[in-house]
Amino acid sequence: MKKIGLLPKLIIAIIVGILLGMVAPEWIIAVLATFNSIFGAFLSFAIPLIIIGFVAPGIGDLGEGAGRLLAITAGIAYVSQVIAGSLTYFASVTLFPTFLKTGSLITDATNPEEALVGALFTVEMPPVFGVMTALLIAFTLGLGIAAIKGDTLKKAMHEFQGIIELLISKIIIPLLPFHILGIFANMTYAGQVVTILSVFSRVFVIVIALHLTILLIQFTIAGSYGGGNPIRLLKTMIPAYFTALGTQSSAATIPVTLQQTKINGVKDDIADFVIPLCATIHLSGSTITLTGCSMAIMMLNGITPSFMQILPFILMLGITMVAAPGVPGGAVMAALGILESILGFSQPMLSLMIALYIAQDSFGTATNVTGDAAIAVIVNKINGNKLERK
Repeated sequence: MKKIGLLPKLIIAIIVGILLGMVAPEWIIAVLATFNSIFGAFLSFAIPLIIIGFVAPGIGDLGEGAGRLLAITAGIAYVSQVIAGSLTYFASVTLFPTFLKTGSLITDATNPEEALVGALFTVEMPPVFGVMTALLIAFTLGLGIAAIKGDTLKKAMHEFQGIIELLISKIIIPLLPFHILGIFANMTYAGQVVTILSVFSRVFVIVIALHLTILLIQFTIAGSYGGGNPIRLLKTMIPAYFTALGTQSSAATIPVTLQQTKINGVKDDIADFVIPLCATIHLSGSTITLTGCSMAIMMLNGITPSFMQILPFILMLGITMVAAPGVPGGAVMAALGILESILGFSQPMLSLMIALYIAQDSFGTATNVTGDAAIAVIVNKINGNKLERK
């Protein structure tokens, strides 16, 4: 019998999760929430190790060109986010006034996370270090390996990468569908997504349409420059999109994104370098969501900012979100400071922003990880490689 692929498993998990959330008693949801809590803690522990295990050897294998490609990749990711945010601004000022009544916002929103069923118990699995520390360690080790051209540390890092690959293939990927099932069951049971989307459904439709638009732009550019069929490249990334849709974490989706990017023909060392890096620094989907939701909230409060007023916010998003943890809602938490300082959000507005963002965080995250593959195709070409589809 043909083995069921990852994508069908993810779709089945989502459907079963929604059905369970509609009919299951609270104790079953609590059991699933407990599994999610333990698995989520394990993912948080593993994410820094995954980053070091892939980024450091990836940079080291690139040799003398590592520093150059690091700067190029970061630059492309940042420009991608600025373009995404700018596109969202102009779409918002054009479309939102057609259905949003200025000044009609009710700001007594509550945080939807309070409605979720909690775990029966928790198991603490603190990471050895944070995501940013892991990135800095990976950069230092990788650039050091490339500079000294030694073999000892390079071999050790490759052996460590092998351990991480086993961790991913034997534990994380097999358990991902169950994790996604639990997430959707809990969200459905709580009813938080339905409640919020019923009020802001048209805003979300536009935001999701912008997600798809930016993906088409990214893959059209990547395919034209990198030599691949844009639609085919994008289609290959669907499993990563659906994984992120369930986990709501770019970092937690790294294993699937990496796997599908290599299938697209990106050279292994380029993929191993670009994908974990972009999982932390490239958040074009989150930029669209944050910009779109903030524009909606401001316009409902009678504020319509000019592009020059919103541009500093977009520019700062590309920097502050790098510090966002690889967990659901991390981007909006990292953005709260600049929402308040640059856009002048009050506490009720910030509370509503958190609620709106978390309610559809998965779509932005799915756009983030899918777009990472487009950047990998571009960097692959810049490094002088052709796509060799597997």
